[in-house]
Amino acid sequence: MKELKVDKTKCFGCGACASMAPDHFTIGDDGLSEAISRENLDDPNVQNAVDSCPVGAITIEEKKN
Repeated sequence: MKELKVDKTKCFGCGACASMAPDHFTIGDDGLSEAISRENLDDPNVQNAVDSCPVGAITIEEKKN
């Protein structure tokens, strides 16, 4: 199973991901991106958000048990 991760040590809160895939990302109270959904990670908007992150803070990884 895959999961969406945001590395908060890299994120600076530009908001591109939340704009491109609002069903999967939000900007939290700390001003940084948060993954809010683990569903439908094959959605092209999710991959666009991953690819568009200017600091490479977003990844889709295989969930470790």
